[in-house]
Amino acid sequence: MTDHQPVLYQEIIHALQPHRNGLYVDGTLGAGGHAWGLLSASEPDGRLLGLDVDPQALALATEKLAPFGSRAVIVRGSYTSLAEQLDRLGWPAVDGILLDLGVSSMQVDTAERGFSFKADAPLDMRFDPSQPTTADELVNTLPEAELADILFQLGEERRAYQVARAIAAARPVHTTGQLAEIVSRATHSGRPGMHPATRTFQALRMAVNRELEAIETVLPLAVAALVPGGRLAVIAFHSLEDRLVKQFFRLESRDCICPPRQPVCTCGHHATLREITRRPVQASETEISNNPRARSAKLRVAEKLDVKRDS
Repeated sequence: MTDHQPVLYQEIIHALQPHRNGLYVDGTLGAGGHAWGLLSASEPDGRLLGLDVDPQALALATEKLAPFGSRAVIVRGSYTSLAEQLDRLGWPAVDGILLDLGVSSMQVDTAERGFSFKADAPLDMRFDPSQPTTADELVNTLPEAELADILFQLGEERRAYQVARAIAAARPVHTTGQLAEIVSRATHSGRPGMHPATRTFQALRMAVNRELEAIETVLPLAVAALVPGGRLAVIAFHSLEDRLVKQFFRLESRDCICPPRQPVCTCGHHATLREITRRPVQASETEISNNPRARSAKLRVAEKLDVKRDS
């Protein structure tokens, strides 16, 4: 194993409790760091399905996980295809699932991928390079009002309309450097310690990759794929992702989801989860000092219940 460890590494191993003969899914495989830990902890015969849409990540993960041989099944695909992937393998259910949401440091550090404003590169921002829509297309073709909505909703950018107006006036905009300069001029300042373009880049990345829609799709799929007692662990890096996970876990841990003032339950809903972490687990100061990106990471964990339906 390399010296680098992914965010909340030990916390993930503790949360998913990998064991021999277990089946696991890393739906956001990345460079394979978390998967390495899960396979190591489930020796000698635990197996793991690793999914990612990024060929750069898959190449690194394939090399890293090679010592595990056939115990590591690596597939290029989205976690939204979880049910189909498990069916293809003949795995009826799994013991643990990990989702490490958002962009990886590897993707940010590869300038030509267009995720970062720290280098001048084409406006790309695709996790999956084969998908058609790029940030360049959104920046240069969206109506100003629609672009502003994306910046406000996904980036929580308070100056969204100023930024969208400035971008529209400067079109065509084809590089990260151009975009960062336009946003900086439009906002004049950012929060202390935050580059003025941070929120704009976040919003565009999330729109390009349809990240919130993917999270909403995968959460119920993940619960359905777990054995009773199996665990789902989700790492989120900003409030929109974490809020979706929190709300889903809270909803699925309740038997009744009728309006609070309704006198009789008519929803027929049964709790499917038990929240293991009512409050999110966050990185230690030691980890943050070694990896500043860990500062914003929030881990939530839930366990699938053995639901007995009424006949």
